[in-house]
Amino acid sequence: MRITLGALAGLALMTVTTAPALAQSAKIYAYPSAENYCPTGLRPVTIGGVICCGVPNQSMTYQQVMAHPAPKRHAAPRAQAECPIGTKGCTYD
Repeated sequence: MRITLGALAGLALMTVTTAPALAQSAKIYAYPSAENYCPTGLRPVTIGGVICCGVPNQSMTYQQVMAHPAPKRHAAPRAQAECPIGTKGCTYD
């Protein structure tokens, strides 16, 4: 009984001491919005895809972080297949 009670007390102590460290590691992004319905001192933020009120700890918005820096590639025009009219198996795309 004492070992179980001691293990539970140790687990509880570890949880209490590590919880603030885990909360500080969350990335909180500013949410661009014209309206601010949050209480004084807070602004719209995105935490894990959910919009709520808070103080951002990242300098960029989530949309800026997820934007890919490489330009989009456009497909090259395909070569036209030579199919005489009436030939089986030829298609024109």
